[in-house]
Amino acid sequence: MSEPPTTGRPGAGAAPPSLASQPLGASAQAFLTHLRVQRRLAGRTLAMYHDALVRLEAAAAAVPVALAEVRTHHVRRWAAMLHAQGLGPRSIAIHLCAWRGLYRWLGREGQVPANPVEGLRAPKAPRPLPKALPVDQAVALAEARDEDSDPLLDARDHAIVELLYGGGLRVAELLGLDQTPAADSSGWLDLEHGLAHVLGKGRKRRVVPIGAAARQAVQAWLPLRAALAAADEPALFVSRRGGRLSDGQLRRRLARLAQRAGLSQHVHPHMLRHSFASHLLQSSGDLRAVQELLGHAQIRTTQVYTRLDFQHLAQVYDAAHPRAKRR
Repeated sequence: MSEPPTTGRPGAGAAPPSLASQPLGASAQAFLTHLRVQRRLAGRTLAMYHDALVRLEAAAAAVPVALAEVRTHHVRRWAAMLHAQGLGPRSIAIHLCAWRGLYRWLGREGQVPANPVEGLRAPKAPRPLPKALPVDQAVALAEARDEDSDPLLDARDHAIVELLYGGGLRVAELLGLDQTPAADSSGWLDLEHGLAHVLGKGRKRRVVPIGAAARQAVQAWLPLRAALAAADEPALFVSRRGGRLSDGQLRRRLARLAQRAGLSQHVHPHMLRHSFASHLLQSSGDLRAVQELLGHAQIRTTQVYTRLDFQHLAQVYDAAHPRAKRR
């Protein structure tokens, strides 16, 4: 049996051209369309699912076996092969999740009698600590202005950073914000009361307070937005071309602003969410409140920030305590 195609760097998340350009069979493509239209999954997630389904079809074709005839022993072997190719536990977990979802959907459509992926789990991986900026660097980034950039884009980027750090929003939540609330809006801002209404994971809505700095930054951006936005564009944050700002555009602009702020490390949008949570927990110690603000369904997801806080305290101890210096 030949091996499914490899993807280069394990766990990278981005779809390599060799996989992204490969078409899917009718069943897998219909499932992906369901995820995009009905479930409204983010583009990055859809790209990872596409890669996983390409691998599934390639592995099945190599046996050969039809997707409807795949059994658990096939899937177990293919997952082991992914591990042998160098994919990490998180990448394998994403593949199994995509395959499991496909067969659940096929089951509901009456195309398969059972789910061959049900009950299979990826190998466990140590949970990495989230990467958060130190307080001074996060504040420096929030206050940074790109004087060499278009003033319209600079005002937009400033509002974005203030919302990411001041409200702990996910990237998709921020990019889904509309200028005004509507029946089909993913989210909007209530600047009068300092609140962000967002649509989070699992299509769960929550309301998040935003600080005075974020409100001021958004209020400064709103009068300028009309100069960029297309006439029928509802998005709060738009690109130079007038449409809703994309994930990739946001990441590039944030990396540029981080350089302008003098930060040596690469900064991505989710790092500001991590910084929001870590700094809030350090100051308040209220884990439940941080859980609610982040929109975590499980408290254990939020508890990772207590480990980050302890790591910070340990570093302070190592740097300051007289007995620690003697080690």
